[in-house]
Formats: sequence, structure tokens, C-alpha cells
Amino acid sequence: MVPVETLQKKINREIARRSAGLNARQPAELYAPIDYSLGMGGKRLRPVLLLMAFNLFSDEIEKALPAALAVEVFHNFTLLHDDIMDKAEVRRNNPTVHVKFGENNAILSGDAMAFLSYQYLLECRSERMFDVTNLFTKTAVEVCEGQQYDMDFENRLDVTEAEYLEMIRLKTAVLLGCSLQAGALLANAADETAEQLYNFGINLGMAFQLQDDWLDTFGDPQKFGKKIGGDIVANKKTYLLIAALEKAAEGTKSTLYKWLKATEFNAEEKINSVTEMYKQLGIKEITEAKIEYFFLRAAEILNQLPVNDLSKKHLIELSNNMLGRSS
Repeated sequence: MVPVETLQKKINREIARRSAGLNARQPAELYAPIDYSLGMGGKRLRPVLLLMAFNLFSDEIEKALPAALAVEVFHNFTLLHDDIMDKAEVRRNNPTVHVKFGENNAILSGDAMAFLSYQYLLECRSERMFDVTNLFTKTAVEVCEGQQYDMDFENRLDVTEAEYLEMIRLKTAVLLGCSLQAGALLANAADETAEQLYNFGINLGMAFQLQDDWLDTFGDPQKFGKKIGGDIVANKKTYLLIAALEKAAEGTKSTLYKWLKATEFNAEEKINSVTEMYKQLGIKEITEAKIEYFFLRAAEILNQLPVNDLSKKHLIELSNNMLGRSS
């Protein structure tokens, strides 16, 4: 099995090569934001997962590189548009694309990235391309559905845990599942095995997004790459807030509602107040338990995957690293 670091280097080299080609095209104003978006870095988790799944069944990794690139370009397109909708100013410790290039340029460049992802995907040569393209399209629509739910939740104070978990399944987890299943299909793995990898990705993605929620309140801002408390300031309906509203007695719930309805406030005061309520309600521990639930489900699926343990080693290590686990 090829190590994660080697796969990341392969993807980064491919991104650099493709970006150089795009930068030679006109109009430059369309392609510069794409280059900036892809050049902001990141761990390239989704393309790495696709290549790792492919590598479970084939050593010819180069054949899957266009699909891995497609997944990464599509993912960055969603981040670009999400940042516009969320009015986010920082991504990976850098100004967001719309802040640097303007909102209209960012929207159009994001649109181009969505179409480029399909162009790259279709460069793959596999007898399973019809299935992979259908999976990719289904996933793309689901990600949009998840984003719509996320926006809908902004105007609601009655979002349930079940609704929230479905939203993050669509917005975040399905793309991880798609990456793994697509990699397996491109390597001609059995349908049942590819489906197992999809379900592994779904549960890993759920744990990953819940941890992202947790980190926004309790994480280290230098490691997190964003300002701590942004979700609290923006009244994002995270798992933490939903659990707090469910668990809080009337007095605490009233204070939470006061902050949620406030139109003028000191951001630091709001973050400190809400975080303190989370601590008193045990929300930190409740969220950690839910993260553990999905992580263990993912681990069990991976354990049952009909592939030898040595081949699964790097996938297990990556899963642990995604959630900050040492083993």
C-alpha cells in the first residue's frame, strides 16, 4: 500500500500541473481564483481516500489520479461558494476567495470548478465509468441538498438532532463516501465491497463533521485554521447548540434564546457566555460521545472489509489522524 504522504504529494503535483495549465488560459480573472483556491492547501483528504480505496485493489494508482483531482476540485468549489453564503473571511488562515477577488468573480470561478471536476473525472478510463459518474452526480446533488438544509436551519430555532445529522450526512459525509466508493469501483472491486467503503466513509464523515463543530468552540485556533467561536457568533445550528437547547432548563434556554435573537452584541462576550453554558450542560462530553459513536461504526465496517489487514493499515492510520487519535 502506498503511504498517505506519497499520495498527498502525487495529488499536489497533479494540482500544480493542472493549475499551471489553467493559468495559461484566458480570461485570467476566471482562472486566478481557481488557482488561489486550490493552492490554499489542505490535507487533500477526499482525493487521498479515493486513491487509497483504489490502491486496495490495484497498484496502478496513476489511473485514478484524474478522479482524485475531480473530487478535490469539486470539494474546493463547495468551500468557495459556502464561504460566500456564510460571509466567511478566513479559510485555512488565508483570506477567502470572495474577499480576495470579489464576490462575482468568486461565484463564476466556483461554477467553472464544478464543471472542471467533471472534465477531469471523465479522463479516467474504466469499464465502471458510468457507475462512477452516476455516483459523482448523485453526490453533487446531495451536497447541494445539505447546503440548502444548512441555510434553512439559519431561520429556525427548532432544528432536531435527527435533522441536523441528516444535514451533515448530505453536506459533508457523502463526499467522503463517494470518494472511497469511486476509488473501489475504478479498480473493479465488487459492488458489495465498494458499498462497504461508502458506508465506512459516511460514518467517518459524520464523526469528522461533528468534531469540526466541537473544534469551533473548544479547539486551538492555530491548529483549527479558523477563528474559534465563529459558529456561535453566526448562530449556526451545530450539534452543540441543538444538544444544549434540548438539555437546558428554562433559565439557561432563555439565555441561549436571548443570544440567538440578539442583533447587536459583543462577539467575544457572546462566545464566552455560550461556551460557558455548553460547559455547564456537559455539551463538550455529549458531543465527544457522539463523535465516538460514529467513529466506532466506521472502524467496525473497515474491520469487516474483505481485504487483508496489512492493506488496510494506512486507511486505519488516516482515519485516526483525521480525528486526532494516536492509535
